[in-house]
Amino acid sequence: MFDTGRELKLLSRFQKFSIDNRNTMSTNPNTTEISENSYNNISPEAAKDIDELKRRIKGLHAGKEDEERFKHYRLTRGVYGQRQFGVHMFRTKIPYGKLTTAQLIRLADTSEKFTPGNLHITTRQNIQFHYVKLNDSPKVWEALADAGVTAREACGNTVRNITASAIAGIDPNEPFDVTPYVHQTFEYFLRNPICQEMGRKIKIAFSSSEADSAYTYFHDFGFIPRVKKENGEEVRGFKLVIAGGLGAVGQVAQTVSEFLHEDEIIPYMEAAIRVFDRYGEREKRMKARMKFLVKKLGVEEFSKLVEQERTAIANKIVKIDRNLVPQPEPAAYKFAPSNTPIDAVAFDLWKRTNVFEQKQKNWFAVQVRIPLGDIDAERARQLATLIKDYAADDLRLTVNQGLVIKYVREEHLPHIFNELTQLGFAQAGFDSTADITACPGTDTCVLGVTNSTGLATKLSELIQDEFPSLVEESNIKIKISGCMNGCGQHTAANIGFHGSSIKKGAMVIPAMQVVIGGGVDKEGKGFIAEKVIKIPTKRIPEVLRSLFNDYEDSSLQGEYFNDYYYRLGKRYFYDLLKPLAKIESLSPTDFFDWGQDAQYRQEIGVGECAGVSLDVIGTIINDAKEKLQLASEALEHGAFADSIYNSYAAFVIGAKALLLAEDVKCNSQRKIISDFQELYVEAGKIEFEGDFSEVVLQINKQEPSEEFARSFLQYSQDFFKKVIEIREKQLADTGQDKLVVGQYYNA
Repeated sequence: MFDTGRELKLLSRFQKFSIDNRNTMSTNPNTTEISENSYNNISPEAAKDIDELKRRIKGLHAGKEDEERFKHYRLTRGVYGQRQFGVHMFRTKIPYGKLTTAQLIRLADTSEKFTPGNLHITTRQNIQFHYVKLNDSPKVWEALADAGVTAREACGNTVRNITASAIAGIDPNEPFDVTPYVHQTFEYFLRNPICQEMGRKIKIAFSSSEADSAYTYFHDFGFIPRVKKENGEEVRGFKLVIAGGLGAVGQVAQTVSEFLHEDEIIPYMEAAIRVFDRYGEREKRMKARMKFLVKKLGVEEFSKLVEQERTAIANKIVKIDRNLVPQPEPAAYKFAPSNTPIDAVAFDLWKRTNVFEQKQKNWFAVQVRIPLGDIDAERARQLATLIKDYAADDLRLTVNQGLVIKYVREEHLPHIFNELTQLGFAQAGFDSTADITACPGTDTCVLGVTNSTGLATKLSELIQDEFPSLVEESNIKIKISGCMNGCGQHTAANIGFHGSSIKKGAMVIPAMQVVIGGGVDKEGKGFIAEKVIKIPTKRIPEVLRSLFNDYEDSSLQGEYFNDYYYRLGKRYFYDLLKPLAKIESLSPTDFFDWGQDAQYRQEIGVGECAGVSLDVIGTIINDAKEKLQLASEALEHGAFADSIYNSYAAFVIGAKALLLAEDVKCNSQRKIISDFQELYVEAGKIEFEGDFSEVVLQINKQEPSEEFARSFLQYSQDFFKKVIEIREKQLADTGQDKLVVGQYYNA
């Protein structure tokens, strides 16, 4: 029902891919064999992850693992359900979008082997594969892990991929290169026990300068680099903002420090994530992000809890290795076969809009527009070869679904342009009004309401044809999401759209919610766009015409688009666009979404980011047992803080199991702890020495010493034994385990 040209192309590739692989891939999931690891460069940690994924897939097919529990597990391993039945989206985790050419080639080869052969660049500086069969996901991970790419915690309620300005390290306006800080943060939180099963995801971004090209203002943690003098010496630090967010309820992040020392950024995040994990909402998914917790508590109270939590963390400071991500070496000089652009006019425009001189003098960066973020495998390999020959072997994926090539010699720019032209990637206007960001929408996403990619293509063509000067306009951004959740970051755009619908009797009209006034201004101030009006999607090109024409007529000389919008006000723009919202005189095509060959039918699935939707008490108790095992292992390896956190988790999960057995809702860990004290300890249903809350919350009152780790683990183990005894008695009385549905389970 959503056959855009892009989706048709992907489906055509998928159908051919399926036929070509029919003899080598079993259609029976119970008999498909997963190949043994044949790679030499997979780390022990990645190998363990991959082996566990293999084992649990086999357990799922053998009926030994609940499907909903497996869903929660696979999300944290980058495997996400897709709109098309029987296939998945496989998401990689590529911190700050950094790839080598060898990694790009491996991604291309892997996509060709296990998918229709398309690499999709996301707004989180990741690469996604689509149409991946579940049984192939460990093979995909093996191939990528061998090249140093992971999928661990790419989805799910974890610390997601950490983004950063794609030009960090070469930005002429940066006080210092933030990439070592990003990379060390990524390594610190990967597989960290404090962020494996949170109520919702955490997103972190680092800007290279005050311009905030990383959009820190809508992240849970945002960092902007700063330098100051202390005792005559230069000291590095960051402005820290927290609790921003997009989605249905956008919020600009709040500043908690104008200058946080570089060695304190990771400890601060660890303490804050612990607070979020304990106090954050888990019952109501739409209220579970950090922005809602900070709004509920207030910045001052949240900061007090963070400060209190610092006692529990092992690393009070984390010294950053500033040489962790060294500047790459430019490619050795190579004679270019062409030094004259094939189109001089197009080259001049491309050079003005897509090329800039780096802070390293006489070296240039090339910013490449990738329409819709899609690169097929063959062109990805050709692009990798071009980069390796004429630039540094260090490319960056960008938040606007493009990429950056670094350390290009000026004399090689004509050849780069010519080669990109042949590849179809020499469009001028990188990050301009014409460079429209769009999520995959209804092409592949189960949450998609209306098509975003077909509309993005249409609007880009409209700008090129009717408003060509906007190809050089970088202060008006357009972003599109297929639903309100914001993967296309529509509320971070000056002009944004998200998928919706309008009813007319029994008919449903595909529509877009128009939002205006988001983005970052020239001073780096962030804005969240306001909802203005809902318009049938086929009329959105006319919306753009109306806005551009009115901006030209009604804006003041040199006025920034957002200033023009907020000066005139939301009502003004509602009235301007209202004629396009009228549905009394619809044409037949208004009932078709972009690229559809049939009347629109809304097909919205259930998103998976929230994790598990049902379970049984016995399985939850097993979760507590697993946490105790992890606590013991961490203790043996001297990771005392990790051991303590897992012992704490076992306390909470055990208490949760018994509360759920009595139909008590569990919407936060803190509530579980207090409810268990009242409903079990004080009610005399369990023998427990002392106050349960005080015992469990020793976690943030004690230094993470070996002595405390051992005693806390023993306390937790003793408690777990009592949980088992109580549950066995409950089962003896009822004769069966209890199903736990939906929100009762979440915490």
